[in-house]
Amino acid sequence: MDYKVVFFNKKVEKETLGFPKGILANFIHIVEMIEEFGANLGMPYTSKIEKDLFEIRAKGPEGIGRSIYCTEKGKKIIILHSFLKKTQKAPKRELNIARKRLKEIKK
Repeated sequence: MDYKVVFFNKKVEKETLGFPKGILANFIHIVEMIEEFGANLGMPYTSKIEKDLFEIRAKGPEGIGRSIYCTEKGKKIIILHSFLKKTQKAPKRELNIARKRLKEIKK
């Protein structure tokens, strides 16, 4: 299928690649699966958050990392925001950052 996963900007790339080693390894594994099979892997790898926003669910011995992404025509997946998850639900602040970046893309 050859999907392409890209970062919204250098800051997001740095946040994501700054995940602890175990979480980062799992994140990279999931991204490789997305690039081969598409963005709709489903649980436990990805899930829908709301219309147009999805998350990569990376886990490691250090905890849980989340990367919120959107899809674009042409098999492009854009990672909008990444963070380490400390609570059961994704914090509103983290979702709002992703929503704002999604609006920028859609303009």
